[in-house]
Amino acid sequence: MFVRSEWERLRKVVIHRPGIEIDYAMIAPRAFLFERPFSKGNAIREHEELESKLKENGVNVTLLRDMFNDKAKTDSRFRLAMEDNIKKRVLFYGDLDDSKQYADEFSKNLSHLDADTLFNLMILEPSIDIRRDERNNMQYPKIYSNIPLANLYFMRDQQATGAKGLISGRMRLPQRRGETSITGFIMENILGKDHVRRVSENGFFEGGDYIPCGEFGLIGTGPRTDHHGAMDAMNSGMFEHDEIFVLENPKYDFMTNDLLNNMHLDTYFNVASSSTVIASTILSKKARGHVYLRDDGVYHEDRETNLYDYMKEKGFNFMDLSVVEQLSYSSNFLTISDGKIVCVDSFKVYERLLKNNILSREISERGKFKIPSRGDPMFPVKEKMNDYGIDFITVDLEELTGGYGGAHCMTMALERN
Repeated sequence: MFVRSEWERLRKVVIHRPGIEIDYAMIAPRAFLFERPFSKGNAIREHEELESKLKENGVNVTLLRDMFNDKAKTDSRFRLAMEDNIKKRVLFYGDLDDSKQYADEFSKNLSHLDADTLFNLMILEPSIDIRRDERNNMQYPKIYSNIPLANLYFMRDQQATGAKGLISGRMRLPQRRGETSITGFIMENILGKDHVRRVSENGFFEGGDYIPCGEFGLIGTGPRTDHHGAMDAMNSGMFEHDEIFVLENPKYDFMTNDLLNNMHLDTYFNVASSSTVIASTILSKKARGHVYLRDDGVYHEDRETNLYDYMKEKGFNFMDLSVVEQLSYSSNFLTISDGKIVCVDSFKVYERLLKNNILSREISERGKFKIPSRGDPMFPVKEKMNDYGIDFITVDLEELTGGYGGAHCMTMALERN
């Protein structure tokens, strides 16, 4: 059960189908941490195709919503605890007496609501402002939403799965912070609290920064995960790695705040097999950090190195990604078995980046990299993949990548063996 290395056969994943929360993000994509606007209808079809491809390859896929609904229907204690949780999330404003009356009614009515409605309330976090129309002696509501959890479909980030269970993370940015209160609560009740540990209030930790590699593991720090969060995760008891390399996610010299290419470790680096890494060599050589060795269950700092040299020491080959391939989410693939991955068609994604002016001639000139033309080879190139012994399944994620992530970001790996 659980996960020891990224290349073991993928058995179980949890995903979240984008829903009404995405509509809010389309009003102001950047404010919701999205790279660009996209069609929600097409994105949902892409998400269904990703689910289908995983099932075709023997992966047990569960939707977070279904997991929640099934547990709420069969476990009365879970249902009651979730109702108490939602009472704190849905807030009432306005005249003191009116708002208290409606809040009390809402508390009484919760038991009549179906589980799916409760799930939606958790994602949207609505607030009700009770107004009074004195002319007609009527009350009417104005509805607000705190921060709809539009990034929830990136199920990798709220937690990391180790050999002994899950580490429920703590998200750095307020747009995402509410996600772990949902996923952490659900997983504690599904897996049991012995198999879930929460990162403390002293640090930040996101699952996209963790890649397990059997005897060793990798944790990236930077814009999202910090050193305190990494150490908290390492000492949670959920990992069994003999050593862990904690590195700082680097950035290109030409990088601006509009290009979040180093948000997580898996945005520029990933492991496709027990012998091959697919990554930006430029960034991997710039990613420096410290190796920690485990002694009596506690990790102690040992030496300094960079990600490229560290993986070479471990006997891994590097399949290099160009700047454009890396910015087009090529490294954000999902390994489903040793040497087999699910990945994006990076040229299609690249065309969208051009169309939305995310990538431009000006950026390529500043970064001194070539803008590809139609017909130029881009990841995944079959001949190159064959050279490294990598089989691949291409899934169209052109729309969904607009939220800043690919197949790896969209899946919570729950079990590999």
